Amino acid sequence: MTYFNGFSLDGEEALFEAYTSKSVYCVAGFSYGAQKALEHAYAHKGRIDKLILLSPAFFQNQKPSFIRTQLRYFESDKTAYVKQFLANVAYPSKENLEQYLNVGKVQELDALLTYIWELDKIQTLLERGIEIEVFFGEKDKIIDVQSALDFFKPLCTTYFLKNMGHSLTH
Repeated sequence: MTYFNGFSLDGEEALFEAYTSKSVYCVAGFSYGAQKALEHAYAHKGRIDKLILLSPAFFQNQKPSFIRTQLRYFESDKTAYVKQFLANVAYPSKENLEQYLNVGKVQELDALLTYIWELDKIQTLLERGIEIEVFFGEKDKIIDVQSALDFFKPLCTTYFLKNMGHSLTH
């Protein structure tokens, strides 16, 4: 499996073994990594059977002021931002994600927050025979789950996990 990490994370794919596949023809990504996984699958010319998007970072419904605020907060106090970010990713669990911490750059956060999920790209992948599965946690504190679910559900197999957060744990 080709796996793409979430923002400011590294090695967290172990958290998602129940949702992923070990197949070499599978591409998966968590949060920011879901964006990168989709772009990789779209650009890839070789065989891909399945694309797994785990709590895809979905901010295209947010106002520009929200994005500016996030970027300013990150730049002004990275330590506090990342501490709160990890707590929100883990919620509602109390799991400590610091072992996966790899503080990202402001350019990555900007790319994550301004990324636009394009229906045409998803449709192209489906036409190429790639199965797309998308997982959401009901108690996600990072994204607006309902907006993301409304976007993905018409085209992809979606899973809405009760009492789970962004990291798909409870």
